[in-house]
Amino acid sequence: MTMYQNPILYADYSDPDVIRVGDDYYMVSSSFAYLPGIPLLHSRDLVHWEIINHCVPSLPFEKYNNPSHGSGTWAPAIRYRNGMFYVFVPLADEGIFVARSADPYGEFTLNCLHEAKGWIDPCPFWDDDGKAYMVFAYARSRSGIKHRLDLVEIDPDCRKLVGEPVTIFDGEQLGPTTEGPKLYKHQGFYYILMPSGGVYPGWQSALRSESVTGPYEYKIIMHQGNTDINGPHQGGWVTGPDGRHWFIHFQDVIELGRIVHLQPMCFHAGWPFIGSEQNGDGIGEPVKEWSLPVEGQPQYRIAQSDDFSGSSLGLQWQWQANPRASFFSLSGHPGIRLFCLANPVRENLLWYAPNAMTQIPQHQALSAVTKVRLQGDKAGDMAAIGMIGHFYAYLGLVKAEAGNELVLFSGTVTEKEFEGEAEEQPFASVPYDGDTVYFRLELFKNKTYRFAWSPDGIRYTSIGGANPLARATWTGAKLCLWSANKRNFISEGYGEYEFIHIEDRSGCEEGL
Repeated sequence: MTMYQNPILYADYSDPDVIRVGDDYYMVSSSFAYLPGIPLLHSRDLVHWEIINHCVPSLPFEKYNNPSHGSGTWAPAIRYRNGMFYVFVPLADEGIFVARSADPYGEFTLNCLHEAKGWIDPCPFWDDDGKAYMVFAYARSRSGIKHRLDLVEIDPDCRKLVGEPVTIFDGEQLGPTTEGPKLYKHQGFYYILMPSGGVYPGWQSALRSESVTGPYEYKIIMHQGNTDINGPHQGGWVTGPDGRHWFIHFQDVIELGRIVHLQPMCFHAGWPFIGSEQNGDGIGEPVKEWSLPVEGQPQYRIAQSDDFSGSSLGLQWQWQANPRASFFSLSGHPGIRLFCLANPVRENLLWYAPNAMTQIPQHQALSAVTKVRLQGDKAGDMAAIGMIGHFYAYLGLVKAEAGNELVLFSGTVTEKEFEGEAEEQPFASVPYDGDTVYFRLELFKNKTYRFAWSPDGIRYTSIGGANPLARATWTGAKLCLWSANKRNFISEGYGEYEFIHIEDRSGCEEGL
């Protein structure tokens, strides 16, 4: 019997939801203000995943043309009905939207279901009588409410509300910070699976009723118990072709975000039971390993390294704002050109840069090496590699009046719950005689990372010391490539990144 290990993805795919269509599984996750948004992942065994699309190419609001940390696409839900994939997308400041496509690899279109501030974590449900409903939660940061679930009837095509919301669960005492509800029907009962108690210290709960509108009974169905899996937090239930039930959820590891676990699930006395009984309290705890849901399927991997040889940007990349063609070029030259743009609205700091090209780290420890050529036009032109978070750092090749130099910058973000304000300064610098350099960023298991540079890709010289890894707003730290004019001059310069090679170092001694 082949076993799998948790977490199945040591990567920040937060608030996962999952469905099965035939023998294929599809999963979506939050992406907040990183765009294109709502990555769509595919698997044949629930353990090995690949990115196949994004459900939200861009957001139709001007504010997302610049970084809006903490806003954007919150916890989505995915469902399949009558040949159509529906992804319910909450924007905490703008309302509930629906992305839809008949082809999971094709283009998704976006419509507004309902304008509202503070409505989050929506999940659609079509009942046996043809009526459709949406269950949702509230964002305390926008509405002052954090413990209530409401249900509202919607039209079956998911384009408008039909009725008024009614409260079906008030968890002020039983389930504080109740959110992320997912609504299902099984053997005559309506079930809502949802996390309670907060992201880091919380648990997984369930509601059960014989009527979609309630009243609902409440039960805790999985918690940390004696394990080291904190949370365990929200996710989705899916049933395999063989009838076995599974639950995907996340665990918050802070600096690298919310990583993904897969749990066995069954029913006991009419209630879901998730994980395994490990401490005698009758509540499931997360498992470290379990038998693979199905054997002999493709062992997909999420792409990381890139030689930028395709006609479009790899699906592993996202921007800090709505994508624009003016950010980059892929044709007629080696690699990718990231243009040394000025910031149109404020000082040109990494935290404020819409054209920072980011990637979710896939490992606890890794090495990332890129070869970059700086074609400088104006003083201040820069090409860099870095790590974005509430403390961040990046190493750039910068054009100065007297010639090129290597500069290590560090930044600190305050007012973190919302968009945040950044302070940034150069930390170390050395002159550099040339326009082409290899940069290496090494992330270690002790939650630090270091930079080094090389003229030939063989002999590397460290610059600066250990930088503390830090999460960003509602996300884990992001690896990034960024070109800019640090003096905010309008420039024709660019950084030409020939490749980025990313290697898993989680099993290496120096990564401890």
